[in-house]
Amino acid sequence: MELKEIKELIKLVSESGVSEVEVEKGDFKVSIKKIEDKTTIVHAEPSMHTAPIAVSVAPAQVTAKMEALVSIPAASNLITIKSPMIGTFYKTSSPEKPAFINIGDEIKPGKVLCIIEAMKLFNEIESEVSGKIVKILVENASPVEYDQPLFLVEPM
Repeated sequence: MELKEIKELIKLVSESGVSEVEVEKGDFKVSIKKIEDKTTIVHAEPSMHTAPIAVSVAPAQVTAKMEALVSIPAASNLITIKSPMIGTFYKTSSPEKPAFINIGDEIKPGKVLCIIEAMKLFNEIESEVSGKIVKILVENASPVEYDQPLFLVEPM
């Protein structure tokens, strides 16, 4: 599915009386719902992923989020590292510190990838695989759900 088509769907839901649209085209499926003044991408996933990628944003931010979803590599050999808990995702241990990992970094089991804050507890999330970070799927300081994809890793 092309980004232009997704933008048209978002515009349709935002401007019309339609409250929900679900489209499946090829190996891509997207569900868009209008809740109050926000358009929510409830479920968007290439068929290679088993867990949904959910995003809730204001209409002006939907395009940027969808560009990130559409640009996920289509290689079937990628490993998805998922959130083990609900909380807030952080790339660094504090604002003045560098990120634990960046795109292109090589990781090994035991390497700290991020922190997820849950109920004022900061939990270091460690890698269980070896590989190279291909994509970081979550923005810093954003909420994450249990089993939500966080990173795509090319195995080594």
